[in-house]
Amino acid sequence: MSIGVTRGVALRGIAGHLVEIECHIGQGLPTFDIGGLPDTALRQAPQRVRAATISAGHSLNSRQLTVNLSPAAIPKHGTAFDLGIAVAALAASEAVPPAAVRPVVHLAELGLDGRLRHVTGILPAVLAAQRAGCTHVVVSPEDVVEARLVDGVTVCTAATLGDLVAAYRGLAKGESLPPAAVAPAGEPAPRTRELDLADVSGQHEARAALTLAGAGGHHMLFNGPPGSGKTMLAERLVTILPPLSREQALESLAVRSLVGAVPSTGIDRVPPFVAPHHSASVAALVGGGTGSALPGAVSQAHQGVLFLDEAAEFAGSVLQALRQPLESGRVVIARARERVTFPARVQLVLAANPCPCGEGFGKGLACRCRPTERRAYAARLSGPLMDRVDIQVQVPKVSLADLSEDPPDSSAAVAARVLHARAAQAARWGPHGWVLNSQVPGPVLRRAPWRLPSATTRLLDRALDLGQVTVRGYDRVLRLAWTSADLHGRSAPSLDDLGLALMYRTQGAVAA
Repeated sequence: MSIGVTRGVALRGIAGHLVEIECHIGQGLPTFDIGGLPDTALRQAPQRVRAATISAGHSLNSRQLTVNLSPAAIPKHGTAFDLGIAVAALAASEAVPPAAVRPVVHLAELGLDGRLRHVTGILPAVLAAQRAGCTHVVVSPEDVVEARLVDGVTVCTAATLGDLVAAYRGLAKGESLPPAAVAPAGEPAPRTRELDLADVSGQHEARAALTLAGAGGHHMLFNGPPGSGKTMLAERLVTILPPLSREQALESLAVRSLVGAVPSTGIDRVPPFVAPHHSASVAALVGGGTGSALPGAVSQAHQGVLFLDEAAEFAGSVLQALRQPLESGRVVIARARERVTFPARVQLVLAANPCPCGEGFGKGLACRCRPTERRAYAARLSGPLMDRVDIQVQVPKVSLADLSEDPPDSSAAVAARVLHARAAQAARWGPHGWVLNSQVPGPVLRRAPWRLPSATTRLLDRALDLGQVTVRGYDRVLRLAWTSADLHGRSAPSLDDLGLALMYRTQGAVAA
């Protein structure tokens, strides 16, 4: 009777918990039981582990095995525990040195032939192992690049379980597995043409609004007829945003790792751009699903841009589900046994047509929609959701004169202005724990020392008194005005900055 112990990681959202994988070999009829709240995929691990160990030359078929995943109160999901269970069982039978495998974290699925296979969530799992003080992890060959994004952890691998057993048996006492070899660099992938804001002809007001949104991290809506360039503008927002820091990039990649969307080229510091189809469900947009909860599009866009094209075509319940994540910057999915939290700090960009036919812009002379249809279409973007959108801009059709203009400013030129404005915000709000104007609580802007003179805010005060903006809208106009001031190099918003912010907020519906 003996016990083998090694380690794995249980993920709850992007938070990981170190798990001790204990395997006990006892006397009695051959059985293979797993305890510790395993899900359906994990309960099927015995079949995979038995076949894989036979392929490695170490049969477990005649043994009575009991596996405990501790702490047992945390739900365990997925097939990433396969390798750890197999190694713990082999350590219990002394096929591998028990002392050598005990401190190592094993993260891989096993094929019936013993191959180590890819699993999702490698990056957050290795991050959790690092925070717990672990120094060695074993992953499949496909997951080495992703695991190496974490500093301070030696990443090891093997093609098959048999190769890993041979590596453990070949260790001298006190030694550890060697790190995985660095794969030789192959032919560089051909570079695709990068998007550039200079590709957008005309649309000067929309370009200015996009710059303002990028500078302060504000949500925005493009409203205009088909073919006016709404999607082109939205896709180029990430080209004017500053690159992510290493910590931000790792947090964003950790979310995408859960759905297998981590690039194979290492850390990508370009803010993510996610554009779900308008048929997406609530679970697809904000997260959830059957079995283990997975991040939705709003979390996959964390630290980047979430673009909802044809926003009025999304189901009303789907759009309403965005309200809480936009305010809190996170998604909480409650289940009977657990609560899973995903980060969701995104910049929302909506694009919509003015009516079902798309021609009801301006005078709307070509519009074929009945007034009731236009009202019902506009009502799909509900007031509570639009109250969280700082900038609403009309995007007219592009004229021939617009096409003949000189190329406008490039993304690089606009990004330099955005970076300068963000530096001013970081210097102002950094000591208070905020980075962007859009993150500053409204009460802070309405009180000393940041409160603006009444002569500057008179238009906004009047709009609040008349019920043309809500208190949330009042605060968002102030944030937008501060961003306008930062773009123009002013230390505080002027009357012009407040007027511009109020115009974007209300689409010019508030009169002076």
